[in-house]
Amino acid sequence: MIRPPHAALRLALLVLAGTMQAALAQPLQLPGAQPFNAPGTQQAAPPSSGGPAAPRPPSMPAIKVAGEDAILGRVLRHNGGLGEAVFEKTAAGYGLKLTADGFQSGNLVEPCAVSFGETPVPVTSLGRPAGVPRYRLEASICPMVFDVLDGAFLVVEPAQPCVIEAAACRIDPRGLWGPDARTLATRAKEIEAARGAAERAVREGYRVLTARADAVEQRGVAREQAGFSAERELVCRTYQREGQYGFCGARLTEARAASIRARLGLASEPAKAAPRPARPRPTPPAGGAGPLPLMPQ
Repeated sequence: MIRPPHAALRLALLVLAGTMQAALAQPLQLPGAQPFNAPGTQQAAPPSSGGPAAPRPPSMPAIKVAGEDAILGRVLRHNGGLGEAVFEKTAAGYGLKLTADGFQSGNLVEPCAVSFGETPVPVTSLGRPAGVPRYRLEASICPMVFDVLDGAFLVVEPAQPCVIEAAACRIDPRGLWGPDARTLATRAKEIEAARGAAERAVREGYRVLTARADAVEQRGVAREQAGFSAERELVCRTYQREGQYGFCGARLTEARAASIRARLGLASEPAKAAPRPARPRPTPPAGGAGPLPLMPQ
């Protein structure tokens, strides 16, 4: 029996439609792409290239922290004017020759001075609790504790002035002992640059301290940062010509930066980079052999 032509055409269209539906049911896949997962399967995530990022270590600009050589043999004066102190080497270590200025204990407007002797008074090292060398002056008439700075030292103890009964003199050695203020004019730019670097180091150091602290500790760090300026002003206001040159402020700012570095567990100065290995020199050609000719002989 021969089917009519229109019946054969209808059958061909049905077959074509089924083929197109099967093709459309498959997702489109571009050349080179990963194959699609079969229904009901899960694709594993690609392996991680590494673990969590390591925490960033604390950092702040490096500063130069002076040692004992920075004051050794120099004549230093209380607040850059009166008195005289010389830090010297001794057979047992270090000592300090000191003449301190003061006022008569019975008349606080009459100046006086007390010499601690013709030979250096022994000093005892207390380490670097604040990031700079600290010493105790072993003098019975007025024991002192001082920090060694760059070309100066800062007396942090005693808490009160000392009254020397034998001399009827009241001395207050606290504050900065540094170079004669009249000699600072030629160092003005150097002092300004040093203070700028120290200021940046202090700001960055407080930022790192704040980032590491919890909410309660952060308030303490903020109070300390605000109080430092007032403390520096209190210590330096009597240093001669401070308004012109800022020597005392520069040294106290460097000392605070060193103290913050010590609290952060950072070295006072950056480690020196290891020397680069020398590049191997090319082996010269055998003796008498020159460059190869470009053209045949």
